[in-house]
Amino acid sequence: MMNPDLQALIALHEAETALRAAEAALARCPADRAAIQARLDAERGRLDAARAAAEGSTKARRKLEAEIQDLEAKRAKYKGQQGEVKTNKEYQALLHEIENVEREIRSREDAALAEMEAGENHAADVKREEAHFREVEGSFAAEFSAVDAREAKARAEVETAQVAREGAVAAVAEGPLAQYQRIAKLRGGVALAEAKDASCLACRVKLRPQQMLDLKKNEQVTQCPSCQRILYFVPEPPTVDHGP
Repeated sequence: MMNPDLQALIALHEAETALRAAEAALARCPADRAAIQARLDAERGRLDAARAAAEGSTKARRKLEAEIQDLEAKRAKYKGQQGEVKTNKEYQALLHEIENVEREIRSREDAALAEMEAGENHAADVKREEAHFREVEGSFAAEFSAVDAREAKARAEVETAQVAREGAVAAVAEGPLAQYQRIAKLRGGVALAEAKDASCLACRVKLRPQQMLDLKKNEQVTQCPSCQRILYFVPEPPTVDHGP
């Protein structure tokens, strides 16, 4: 028959193990949500970049068109002055200015045409990125919902595990509980370890044959000679003979 103190300690160990697992699951949820948000932001960033490129191309084209208008007005002004010049030298100088202006107009017209073609490409990019973002936005929403559901489940499991732990603590006698708490403080919160295959499964130290035989009875509270955790043995389930 299992030692009552050992049985109560095992129940407390299992309750605290379940609580730690639930708390770990709950603690992972903010990081999971942040990772999804980062991926969503990256997708939105692609769309924003495409829109910014299209907007930049439009602004550049409009600036070039405004410059072309100013240059055309300048050319018209120079041409209007042709009838006013009095010497051939002045006339040639005016022609030279007109040629320079027309050269600048052609240069900006070429640039404006290039920006128009680029703008068409950017517009196509925006449409493609908008369609892609609409597609992935739904999947991200589903992922957020899944994290919300896991978080709610984990929070409920933490509350249940806390109640179970409180009950398990209350069921342990004062002396064994103090021993348990002292070991847990030294061993990262884990005060018990299973003995299996002649070893402590926590620190992997080999146990003496006689000690292992005694542990299999679970009749007393025994500590590992190495890590000092309280050892317990889990018997193999009985083999059921189903017959021929």
